Order: sequence, then C-alpha cells, then structure tokens
Amino acid sequence: MNGAMPLRFPRETGRMAASGAVDGKFLQQGWRSQLPPCSLTDGDLSAYPGLANLLMVLTKHMDSSGMSIALAQPLEEATKELQMHRANWLKWEALQRLLQEALLELGADPAPQDKKFLETLEHQLLVAELKRVLDLDSSLQNSRPSVLGLEPANLTEFLPAHQELEQMQKRLPTELEKLLKAKCLALLGYYRPESDSAGGAAQSIMLGTLAESLATEKQHLKEARAQQEELIGCLEQQKAAYPQVLLRCLALLKRLAREFRLGVQSELDQLNTQYLEIKCSAMFLKIRLEELNILLETYTPEKVNVHRMMRDNLQASLSQEEQDLAASRKILSNYEILGPEFEELVKEYTRLQAVIENRRWVLTEFNKD
Repeated sequence: MNGAMPLRFPRETGRMAASGAVDGKFLQQGWRSQLPPCSLTDGDLSAYPGLANLLMVLTKHMDSSGMSIALAQPLEEATKELQMHRANWLKWEALQRLLQEALLELGADPAPQDKKFLETLEHQLLVAELKRVLDLDSSLQNSRPSVLGLEPANLTEFLPAHQELEQMQKRLPTELEKLLKAKCLALLGYYRPESDSAGGAAQSIMLGTLAESLATEKQHLKEARAQQEELIGCLEQQKAAYPQVLLRCLALLKRLAREFRLGVQSELDQLNTQYLEIKCSAMFLKIRLEELNILLETYTPEKVNVHRMMRDNLQASLSQEEQDLAASRKILSNYEILGPEFEELVKEYTRLQAVIENRRWVLTEFNKD
C-alpha cells in the first residue's frame, strides 16, 4: 500500500466480484465510503482479494479517523466534559491572576479608603489559596483525609470580619470591571492600534467584535498551520524524490563522459604529449645556440691569448711561492730541533734589538737638538 490520501470504498456488497474482491473500475467511479486512513490501488486489491472484504467489515465498526464507533460517543462526551472543566478552570485562574495583579498595582501606594479593601481582599485570596494548596475542598473531605489533618474551619478564623467581607464583595465587581476593561482596551490597542485614537463609543464597538475577530484569526491561523503541514509533507516528498532524480542524471552524465569524452581524451593526450616533447627539444636547442653565441662573442682570439699569458704568469708565481713556503717550513723545522736553549737566545736577541732601536731613537733626537 502507499501512504497517500485515504480512499473511499463502496458499501454496496452487490458490487463485489465473484472472487470476493471489489471491482477496480468501481473504485474509480466515485461511489466510495470513507475508510480508516489508508491508500488503496487497483494493484493492492488484485494482489490481496480478501482485503476489500476486510475493509468493508471494518467500516461498520470504526469511523474515518480509525476510532471505534462504540467508543466514539463516550469519547465525545468525555471531551466535552474536559473542555467544560478546562473552561471553568481557565475562568477562575484568570480571575485569580487578575486579583493578584490588582493587589500589586493598587497596593503600591493605596489611598486610605482603599487600604481596608485591599487588606480584606488579600486575606480572602490567601485563605482560598491555602485551601487549594492544602486540598481542603469540602466536596472531597468525606472520601480522603486532608493534609496535616486540617479542616476548612481551621482556616475560617483567619478570614476578616463579616462586615468587611460584605463591603469588599460589594466593591469587588466594580473594581473587577475596571480591571477587565483596562485589560480589554490594552488587548484592543495591541490588536488594533488605531483604536487608541478612537472615542469611547468606537472602542466599545470594537470591543464587542474583538472576540469574534480573534476567533476568526485563530481559525485562519489553524488553517494556515494545516496548509503549512501539507506543504511540509509535499516538500519532504520532493526532498525524497529529487535526490533520486539527481542520481539518475549523474549516472547519465558519467556514462556520456565515459563514452563520448574519455574515449577521445587518451588520443588527445598522446598528441599533446608529443607536441610538448618536440617543443621542449626545440627550446633546449635554441638555448644551447644562444649560449654558444654568447661565448663566441665574449672570448675572441686576442682575449684568449691574454688570458693564457695571465694564467702562465700566475702559475709561475704560484710555483715560486710554493718553493718559498717549502724552504720556510724546512728552516722552521731546523729551529724546532734546537730545543728550549734556542728559544732563550731568540728572546735575548729580541730584547737586544729593542734596546738598540731605543738608543738609535735617542741619538736621533739628540742630533735634532
């Protein structure tokens, strides 16, 4: 089976074929009943003859969403009851938070006439909160014990006086009306900014249609989300299909490249290689020719003769210097044979030479005078 749109299936048993399967042509005529979410094709029905009979039986016991018909009614009633309890809880929770905000806003710097009202309201909310936290609901006290063994009467003594409670309850609707109106105007100003410059009558008219507008916007948002989910599903299908198409295209390109491109590429590469080899050989010969021309222009016969004479002179000088070096080494080796006594004589000779040089300098100075 394919996981696409659900098919409608015929309820008339007289339309069945002799084998027990539903005729495929009948499925295409539009006389169908809503089955549980599934997708059938003619191939599925022909491959599994008993499948149509099974689905026909299932349509008598479940609806289009796959829910059992016997459980649909209790589920609907339970859903309605849950929605009612959620609405009641939301109403009292909103009222509780509204009163808490009122205590924070009015309790910052209360007027003398508001101070007693706020204290009474705060005590009343505190006792109600304690009852909720300690689970002291009177309707449940008979079935289970309370936390710490407390009873509602234990918290009643913390309530303000009866007269103060009556005064607070008389004033509370007015204050709540003001707070709710301020909240509604703030919501209206956020949803429709042009209402800030409108008059009181126009704002009242806008407030009257605000709930309907918000419900319409919510429905539009729900439809947009459903459309978005449908588009996301289509996108996922396309994402799954596109890679397969790309792979097939890539395989086709590889085959074309292998057959029509690579078959000629080897011959082309051989020709290019031969051409480059011949070109390199010609370049090397040209470089060698230029080198020989430079040598021919640089070294003329006259320059070669002069260089030969210079080389002979340098060779003769080098031979003479090598002979002098050998003689000096021989004399030095003879001196080294004489030992330490000869070194003393050399030092004495050096000292006497210094004395003679000094006295010659003195005589020269005397002669100048």
